[in-house]
Amino acid sequence: MSSATFEGAPGAQLVIISGPSGVGKDTIIEAMKRRGERRDRDYVITCTTRERRANEVDGISYLFKSRPEFEAMRTSGGLLEAAEVHGNWYGTPRDQVVVALAGGRDAILKIDVQGARAVRAVVPGSLLIFVVPPSLDALRERLEGRSVETGERPEALQRRWRNAAAELARRAEYDHVVQNETGEVDGTATAIDAIIDAEHARCRDRRIRL
Repeated sequence: MSSATFEGAPGAQLVIISGPSGVGKDTIIEAMKRRGERRDRDYVITCTTRERRANEVDGISYLFKSRPEFEAMRTSGGLLEAAEVHGNWYGTPRDQVVVALAGGRDAILKIDVQGARAVRAVVPGSLLIFVVPPSLDALRERLEGRSVETGERPEALQRRWRNAAAELARRAEYDHVVQNETGEVDGTATAIDAIIDAEHARCRDRRIRL
């Protein structure tokens, strides 16, 4: 896909959902998908150099790439943004975003704080939503639970905790902050849906350019 200037169909939005590791972003997005078939949305699949976990499916969970493959996409302009997180690279495929917006559908991105800042710099009209945990104790508990499930080393857990604290400190960079209460993921998904719908009502003729 060319990196030339592109203009989306009227009203189609680029929506970024971010939050610290362990806050439940994947679960929230799955809940959003379950709430009914939304033909006006495409959920962009992130590219990553991270190793695939046992419960993940290539092309659904992520687009798993070797480092040379990822670098080739980055060099050719195939990524809207790219960032190194926890020692692995993640990036947003530009062609998926273009296809969604050209078809008049929202492009929903799940990316980290670094990526959100990079996209906002390229696409000032993007909608940024930050998900926070009910408390730091709850976040720590979730991170520790994930660490046990994946067999993660203690030093990796500490790195995730430090990064989570740094990301939470940057919530003011976002347009909206949504709290994901423990056991209330459907309520969180509903809140995010309402934000997106309100933005549509506010800017019906907006055209996203990238």
